[in-house]
Amino acid sequence: MKRTSTACLIGVLALSAGCTDFLDVNTNPNGPQSVSANLYLPPMLHWMVTSPQFDGRFVGHYTQEWYSTTTLVSPPQTWGKMGYDPGSDNGAQQWRDVYWSLGQNLIDMNTKAQAEQRWDLLGVGMILKAWGWQVLTDLHGEIIVKEAIDQSRTQFDYDSQDYAYQEVQRLLDSAIVLLKRTDGAVDAGYLAVGDKIYNGDRTKWLKLAAGMLALNLNHYTRKASYDPARVIRLVDSSFASNADDALLPYPCTSTDFADCDFWGRTRNNVTLYRQTLFTLGLMNGTQFGGVVDPRMSRMLAIDSGNTTYRGLDPNVSGFGALPVAQQPRNFFGYTGTGGLGLPSRYIFADRSKLPVMTYAELQFIKAEAALKMGDQPTALTAYANGIRSHFQFVNDRSSEAGNPATITAATRDSFLASPNIVPATLTLSHIMSQKYIALWGWGHNEIWMDMRRYHYADTLFRGFTPPNPLYAVNADSVVQRIRPRFNSEYVWNRDALDVIHGLDGDYHTRQLWITKP
Repeated sequence: MKRTSTACLIGVLALSAGCTDFLDVNTNPNGPQSVSANLYLPPMLHWMVTSPQFDGRFVGHYTQEWYSTTTLVSPPQTWGKMGYDPGSDNGAQQWRDVYWSLGQNLIDMNTKAQAEQRWDLLGVGMILKAWGWQVLTDLHGEIIVKEAIDQSRTQFDYDSQDYAYQEVQRLLDSAIVLLKRTDGAVDAGYLAVGDKIYNGDRTKWLKLAAGMLALNLNHYTRKASYDPARVIRLVDSSFASNADDALLPYPCTSTDFADCDFWGRTRNNVTLYRQTLFTLGLMNGTQFGGVVDPRMSRMLAIDSGNTTYRGLDPNVSGFGALPVAQQPRNFFGYTGTGGLGLPSRYIFADRSKLPVMTYAELQFIKAEAALKMGDQPTALTAYANGIRSHFQFVNDRSSEAGNPATITAATRDSFLASPNIVPATLTLSHIMSQKYIALWGWGHNEIWMDMRRYHYADTLFRGFTPPNPLYAVNADSVVQRIRPRFNSEYVWNRDALDVIHGLDGDYHTRQLWITKP
């Protein structure tokens, strides 16, 4: 949504009154008014991967991926209690980036790509558009789709989540058609100039489009229209291995550190966060028959005394009664706020890559769909593939973090050989808990959608318990959505918000359409 300020209008009128020569300044090639279509792509890909991490600081409290140890800021009192921050844009970075950072830029890129018959770039643009509506509707429910980026409007009506989901499907279907084309001006070299994820390889973007469509359709598990067979077909036409993972590199060379991994020590966004008891319980043997997960030592942090892996209780402020020696280190592996400029772990390093989607994630989606069909063999194979491929993902990210001690194939296979991990008869609890581990730390949107689809059931998400007490205005109801961005909606668009009950204090507890029967 784009608005024109009074100051901008005054500036335009002043120019038209007597400064027409000033408009003839665009002869500097370093500051052009028009750029080639592929140059729009890099910043939009950056936000596609990085924006969910901004909001993950808050969504990760809902899903108990982590808990903030400071009592001086809001998460322990609000997000950690399944609430929100009134009058704040916290939790709405993706809202901002879909409507603003991508916004008109994405429209301009797609318009140019279509005019120049660059079908591969246009296909990527359709994926970006679909990604935006998918993440926004999954976080917020009703969103603005039809009237978005309409510069003739100052207020915008919300569309139903049903419509947003259908629009995602339409865009991804279009992307698949476009990315299969080889005519026109399709050119891997041209696309590669802006493509920092797949370096111009349209066939990998085609796989990503199929994977995103599988994810979208798998969210329909509560609906009579859910089609698990189609979900499986789409996964099978998507990623074939970790080599297809949609990963964004973070070179971390800029002076303002904006190109560093969001979770790296330099950005300092997660330094005060610690793992929860719930996350720890999935990996230390508590929830899987005493089998300790070898990934735990690469993903989670040991306590300050180097003796035990511990997690925090969301019902207790800060470290609670834990003495210093028993307090978990930060995710970089250091005590207090240490670790700056030193080797780190997993995705918590300045140059660790972060994904849009992974092969492991898709295999767990396939396993869930197969189980819904009653196809145990297919479900078991996909489930084991998901765990196995995530071991490789952990090794790869650990290497990037400067921690090259890999988990050996023998250790991985011994873990998979345990009937507590890969049972003779697979259950949905196995799938959802292991999927949580594979997405922990980066896949916040999908983790939260899984929890809401299955109503936070502790029988599926082993050991999960909502905080007690909940945020004061929840009226004993768990969180279901994030309120729309405060500065754009609660300041400028209140009439439209009122229609969808967005002005209610407990709007964040209203169940989403996609999670209803």
